Amino acid sequence: MRQTAIFWPMLAHVLLVYIVYLVMLKRRYGAVKSGEARLNQYKLRSTEPASSVTVAYNLINQFELPVLFHALCLALFVTNGVNYLTLALMWMFIVTRYVHAWVHLNGNHVPHRTGVFFLGAGILLIAWIWFALHLLGAV
Repeated sequence: MRQTAIFWPMLAHVLLVYIVYLVMLKRRYGAVKSGEARLNQYKLRSTEPASSVTVAYNLINQFELPVLFHALCLALFVTNGVNYLTLALMWMFIVTRYVHAWVHLNGNHVPHRTGVFFLGAGILLIAWIWFALHLLGAV
């Protein structure tokens, strides 16, 4: 297996971040154009309309748990730890990020969003445990 394969899930997450930025731009522009908001409301999130503040919060989410994902991908790459299992785990994590973003931006049903978040966090935890075992030479 090529070690560089680990960069594809990373690129998929970068794509998601840019998609969320585009959704935020569209919603903010739409809110101003429709009169729902004024430009100065975007100075503070507390005054931003609900239609776009949810997107802003999702964007913040893309830089929380995924930081551990990116760090792990790089650590796997530099230690020659990329294999089919780690690559599958990273792709599974990315799928949960896309589903989480979809739920967050389309109805924001908190129980579904929470479940998807913890599924992704669990997958990432398993991957970190595997990495620790890899470093110990146990796998």
